[in-house]
Amino acid sequence: MNEEVDLIMEETTERMQKALSYLENELAHLRAGRATPLLLDGITVDYYGVNSPLNQVSNIHTPDAKTIIIQAWEKSMLNVIEKAIMAANIGLTPINNGEIIRINIPALTEERRHQLVKQVRNEGEVARISIRNARKWGLDELKRMLKEGLPEDTEENAAENIQELVRDFTAKVEKAITAKEKEVMTV
Repeated sequence: MNEEVDLIMEETTERMQKALSYLENELAHLRAGRATPLLLDGITVDYYGVNSPLNQVSNIHTPDAKTIIIQAWEKSMLNVIEKAIMAANIGLTPINNGEIIRINIPALTEERRHQLVKQVRNEGEVARISIRNARKWGLDELKRMLKEGLPEDTEENAAENIQELVRDFTAKVEKAITAKEKEVMTV
């Protein structure tokens, strides 16, 4: 029986970790006025008939906090990459000089910063809901096992452990949100 409880605890922990990882990934893609290659994640280009991620057909680096440089492996790809960035509608304008593509990251307006903070908080709420759903799943599984003969004190201990997990992961979510809000609001 205890093996099953351990499996439920593992699965619950894994579900909560996935929620936290998803949040961290989403926050990394939010533009906070600082150049990062992550801003271009999700952009694909047609590379000889295959839809390929931008980072697989070029080198992307940030020489400073306000600039992204894209160096295509083949110069013939520069126009294709430029069009893909424009089509992605991420609010960035590429500058193609025939050798590289440069993207200057504009400073964020106060209004845009507040919009981003709202977006950060919404992403945080999605993560908290996912964590609560993981808790509900774990507790439901424990209740099912209780009906099947799991000792009541074992179920109570496991439920307390699940609640401790919720506190830990919620604290991690809050820490990630606070850090991103600070990054967004820093001029």
